[in-house]
Amino acid sequence: MPALSMHAQQWNTVGPVRPLMAAADPGQQNVTYCSLNGRVTSPEGDPLPGAKVQLSAPLLPAREAETDADGNFFIGELPPGMFTVSVSRDGFSPISGSVKLAPEANTATATFTLHPAASDSVSVTASAKDIAQAQVRMAEQQRLAGILPNFFVSYMYRAVPLTSGQKFRLAFKNASDPGNLLLVGVVAGVQQADNAFPGYGQGAKGYGRRYGADLGNLVSGTFLGGAIYPSIFHQDPRYFYRGTGTVRKRFLYAVTRTVVTRGDNGRHQFNYSTVLGDMSAGALSNLYYAPEDRQGAKVTLVNGLLGIAGDAMNNVFQEFVLKKLTTNSKRNTLKN
Repeated sequence: MPALSMHAQQWNTVGPVRPLMAAADPGQQNVTYCSLNGRVTSPEGDPLPGAKVQLSAPLLPAREAETDADGNFFIGELPPGMFTVSVSRDGFSPISGSVKLAPEANTATATFTLHPAASDSVSVTASAKDIAQAQVRMAEQQRLAGILPNFFVSYMYRAVPLTSGQKFRLAFKNASDPGNLLLVGVVAGVQQADNAFPGYGQGAKGYGRRYGADLGNLVSGTFLGGAIYPSIFHQDPRYFYRGTGTVRKRFLYAVTRTVVTRGDNGRHQFNYSTVLGDMSAGALSNLYYAPEDRQGAKVTLVNGLLGIAGDAMNNVFQEFVLKKLTTNSKRNTLKN
């Protein structure tokens, strides 16, 4: 261990450490004992209570003191000679050195500075993309009655915005989910029974055509309104459950989400994604419906508006009913 003078810079002494008084002749019986007092501080000069100061020397028992609330310490009844001084405190790097107490004075005062210890811990912060990916995985576990997917609702009101890739992933998961494919089959069966879209005919062939058309509606509506337009306009395709406030405020919030949405920048914007998505899906359906069942521009516009109204109704159900029926909704909820 290197010997450090009390005048060394790392000790930050208040003044020179004055040698301590001892009898000129060690053989004399009347020995004047010495004392050492001082203060331990942080680099900013703040006192460090609870620091341990230890003096040791060969053939002598170690002497130790602890700093008080003001960072002060005192060690008395020391014989003159060379001592090793060690100063330590939890959370700080210890320092040590040597001091010679010579018989020219009987007390000494010094200030010691401890520096914070270097931390071995590593701070890991997840990126916004990683957080959003975790939110997507949680949303993919949300199902109505444990069967039908309820992926496009977030019970975290201040959720991190999704990347374009995450929007497409959510749309693909929704469009290809077995629960939705089963629902499409049920809808096609009801249409078959009512002979809706008679141009498709009846029998297995007619059912297959109806199923294909309904599946086309699901896929086009999901990707246009849930991924393509939200990526173009940088908007979030999810409905953000509010859950607080009066019934009137919650109702108005749910209804207006069809025309007002949250942008990826966190600001409210006109909901181009939903409006254009419903209109585009209606127009696109004219490509695969039977010729005699295809809709003109006027009917397509009407159906687009009906789609927007249907989205508003769905939002109201999301706000007041569907959370109670959705698995994992409570686990995926964070307070505002």
